[in-house]
Amino acid sequence: MSWGTELWDQFDNLEKHTQWGIDILEKYIKFVKERTEIELSYAKQLRNLSKKYQPKKNSKEEEEYKYTACKAFLSTLNEMNDYAGQHEVISENMTSQITVDLMRYVQELKQERKSNFHDGRKAQQHIETCWKQLESSKRRFERDCKEADRAQQYFEKMDADINVTKADVEKARQQAQLRHQLAEDSKADYSSILQRFNQEQWEYYHTHIPTIFQKIQEMEERRIVRIGESMKTYAEVDRQVIPIIGKCLDGIVKAAESIDQKNDSQLVVEAYKSGFEPPGDIEFEDYTQPMKRTVSENSLSSSKEGKAELKFGGKSRGKLWPFIKKNKGATPEDFSNLPPEQRRKKLQQKVDDLNKEIQKEMDQRDAITKMKDVYLKNPQMGDPASLDHKLAEATQNIEKLRLETQKFEAWLAEVEGRLPARSEQARRQSGMYDGQTHPTVTNCAQDRESPDGSYTEEQSQESELKVLATDFDDEFDDEEPLPAIGTCKALYTFEGQNEGTISVVEGETLSVIEEDKGDGWTRIRRSEDEEGYVPTSYVEVYLDKNAKGAKTYI
Repeated sequence: MSWGTELWDQFDNLEKHTQWGIDILEKYIKFVKERTEIELSYAKQLRNLSKKYQPKKNSKEEEEYKYTACKAFLSTLNEMNDYAGQHEVISENMTSQITVDLMRYVQELKQERKSNFHDGRKAQQHIETCWKQLESSKRRFERDCKEADRAQQYFEKMDADINVTKADVEKARQQAQLRHQLAEDSKADYSSILQRFNQEQWEYYHTHIPTIFQKIQEMEERRIVRIGESMKTYAEVDRQVIPIIGKCLDGIVKAAESIDQKNDSQLVVEAYKSGFEPPGDIEFEDYTQPMKRTVSENSLSSSKEGKAELKFGGKSRGKLWPFIKKNKGATPEDFSNLPPEQRRKKLQQKVDDLNKEIQKEMDQRDAITKMKDVYLKNPQMGDPASLDHKLAEATQNIEKLRLETQKFEAWLAEVEGRLPARSEQARRQSGMYDGQTHPTVTNCAQDRESPDGSYTEEQSQESELKVLATDFDDEFDDEEPLPAIGTCKALYTFEGQNEGTISVVEGETLSVIEEDKGDGWTRIRRSEDEEGYVPTSYVEVYLDKNAKGAKTYI
């Protein structure tokens, strides 16, 4: 079966059919392209869905994910995110392996089709030209034959007429011979062109057209094979991600099987356990007799006074705290408004967070120190003195965080029973951790316990106000002019561009109002309204031994 022999006269229909084949291929490309867009859109929607239900950082919602059921749900969200990624893989592979490849092939196919049909039209035009030449020679031969006959008849007529001169007869005879010669030439030309046309026509129908149509047939068959291979690739792209999608689904099943209801129940106990004992029986108070009423009132007063002295974890017989609404207010710094167990957890969490911050600041300080060493060894890379301020700031932050940690560790030790209830002196010592005295904040939690067992926030709020007032006073203590404890001479010029620093010129003499406390900075004063810090290495200090406060803070 060959189009060249079977369809030798269907040039126009083959041209339409091959164009239809290219249209079908382009339609399939469009189909695959829309499928890739759907896969991308589906993957995006899945990712957005997974992101929407992810717990927010540093929120109450994040704390809920300690339960196994919530962990399983979080694993499901993560697996769905991976599941969405596989649909993105499908889109990418279909685009690279099918869409891009077929689009390039379509362009090549169009070019090949154009070339083949161009050759076919050229062959058609050639045979049509040969046919026109044959028709032209045929008509010329026919015309010359007719003119030769007319010339012969005219000669015979002139020869038979006795009245015609011999010269006219001779002229007619020569004209007839000329016409006969032209007719013979036209005949020979017509015969030659006819033979050549028959040869061209045979080659056209038995060589040129079959060859061209065979190429078109092969082109069309390659197109059909190519679209079939693309359909197989279409299926294989889906099949390749099935194992990974299966793993995602297995992960969801595994997460579901990891749910432990007993563990979740225990977590509820740990989350909400107060550490108190259940209240005891309430004694019957008989008010029918005045004597008993007096006795019962005295007993009640004594009971209330005794209850106010109970510590966390002790017996609280007769308390009504579970049934009384707690006062609302600002949370105290030591979490003394919480039950013992919850307070211990909050304090432990605070200590852990502070330790993490300390480690972070220490890492930053070490990095700055290393950078300073590099600058000292290679001055062209930077000025070592430019890092002194950052290094001092990091050191101060570490010290501040350590003091804060010690304060919370003391409260934690108190709650855990490792330390006895602190006295006023101990509370003052703990207040020195941050350079302040606020005994109301460091009071034990039982001092806040109301006689009925509930926790009031009034003292907590009052304590916070006192702390704020103390902080406020301490912040403005430094605004009072400090006395000079010596003088200093600037060894180098320093441009104080940062806040808190002061510029000095080499050779300038200034007053020292605060020595270097180990952070690499000395506080100086030029006039009553102009003071600040300069790097200690930039000045030579002369302390007045008799001056108040002339001591080293290292």
